[in-house]
Amino acid sequence: MVPSCFATCSRAALHHSKGFHSSARRHVPKAWSVAKLLNSKPSDPEGVVVNGWVRSIRNQKSVSFAAIVDGSSMETLQATLTPSQAESLSNGAAVRLTGLWRGTPKSKHQSHELYVQDVKIMGPSSAEVSKARLSHSSLTAGSSKLISKWQDYPLQKKYQSPENLRAMPHIRSRTPFNAAMLRLRSQSITQLTRFFADRDFTQTHPPIVTSSDCEGAGEVFWLSAREDRKEAVSAEDDGSFFRSRKYLTVSSQLHLEALAQSVGDVWTLSPTFRAEKSETARHLSEFYMLEAEMPFIDDMSSLMDLIEDMLRNLTMNLYETQVGQEILHGARSKPEGVVKDQVLEAELEKRWKGMMAPSWPRISYAEAIEILQQSKFTHRPVWGEGLQAEHEKYIASTIGKGMPVFVTGYPKTIKPFYMLPSVGAAPSQETVECFDLLVPEVCEIAGGSMREHRSHELLEAMREHKLIKDGEPGTDAILGPLKWYAELRQWGSVPHGGFGLGFDRLLAYLAGVPNVKEVVTFPRWVGRCDC
Repeated sequence: MVPSCFATCSRAALHHSKGFHSSARRHVPKAWSVAKLLNSKPSDPEGVVVNGWVRSIRNQKSVSFAAIVDGSSMETLQATLTPSQAESLSNGAAVRLTGLWRGTPKSKHQSHELYVQDVKIMGPSSAEVSKARLSHSSLTAGSSKLISKWQDYPLQKKYQSPENLRAMPHIRSRTPFNAAMLRLRSQSITQLTRFFADRDFTQTHPPIVTSSDCEGAGEVFWLSAREDRKEAVSAEDDGSFFRSRKYLTVSSQLHLEALAQSVGDVWTLSPTFRAEKSETARHLSEFYMLEAEMPFIDDMSSLMDLIEDMLRNLTMNLYETQVGQEILHGARSKPEGVVKDQVLEAELEKRWKGMMAPSWPRISYAEAIEILQQSKFTHRPVWGEGLQAEHEKYIASTIGKGMPVFVTGYPKTIKPFYMLPSVGAAPSQETVECFDLLVPEVCEIAGGSMREHRSHELLEAMREHKLIKDGEPGTDAILGPLKWYAELRQWGSVPHGGFGLGFDRLLAYLAGVPNVKEVVTFPRWVGRCDC
């Protein structure tokens, strides 16, 4: 119970705080977003306020039109101004417009327009205007020289190639399509969070800095501090900030396994880093992974059911949203919204319907190899080797027929140490309880497995993958940085499994974008980290 004196003091402080702010704050009318204004009619059509940026200006003899955007819609708001009001406007300028929201029966695109009564330029974008504003300021010689090189706003209302936009990541999201991708990402996170909350999963924040390479592929970023010493201090201290080599995480899986033994089903949506020197349309050095772990499950069908349910639920909910409809239809209606080689609307509709299908095909790796060997490829499919992109595309298109496809039971020799071996497999063709989820064109977007939960078997698998040295198992020197992971098998270990889904690849698939770099606001890949 809160003491009465504390409650009285709190109320007095709150009253004083409200009084202070209400007297000092200037009244600013509530602004409408472009999306809300286009989709509804304000009860009072006079004095409508809109904050946004000028997308383009069209001047006629007695009237001017400005297309206003604020990122809330792929559509622009048409504002009608007098030539004198539009005189100081330029593309990219931030404005606050106040006016009358009135019907325009002659317009083919909008039922209403904003007839502007007052224009306030909040931030100019014309280089000349900006320079003029600062000409009377006290500037150093260095600052003046930099300002003299300012340029006009680079985004004009015309087609901008993806390559050109990638060189301007700090303003790329101002284009209609890239703004829509931000909203698609936000809406997807909202829907996924709700999905897992409804199923009693605990959302977690695993560490970004780790002591181990989960996948064992060696494609990791080493972490170092500027003050790191170059010589070791002792056998336990190599002179670095953390006293031993640490990495940026390649997966949150190992830490999620620990958390799953504490609170049950867990999930995370976290950044992941891979030092892959690849410039393909599917790879990034920094990307987001949605990962989940489930204890007390006996086979991987539970995991596949969860992924299928999750992606179906997500797609169905996105389909009902404004941004979902914009991605399906609006993104292809305007030149500035189109991305080169973007999937056509009919094909994109097929992708979404496939995601919403009631049941997805599941085939084994062995079956996939048999199917692939009946056709010709650049890389011949062979049992015991990983599937190439051309193989995955073929399986996704011929078996899935528009739906995602699960491929299960890959060879043990090509998979990480932590996967549970399949029961009953021939010694010459040992497989593990794992799966990949393939979709047309994008190929793999998710992968998961049952985890090896038995202590002795895990140690043997780690030794086979050369993750621990030969010798007496169980000692710190033998287990190295994975000691803590091995200890999880000693104290209440249970059958468990999990999966990881490439969140950015998923968004690229749903948006019909061929290159994952177009769905990430600030993409990083080999040789590129611009800002």
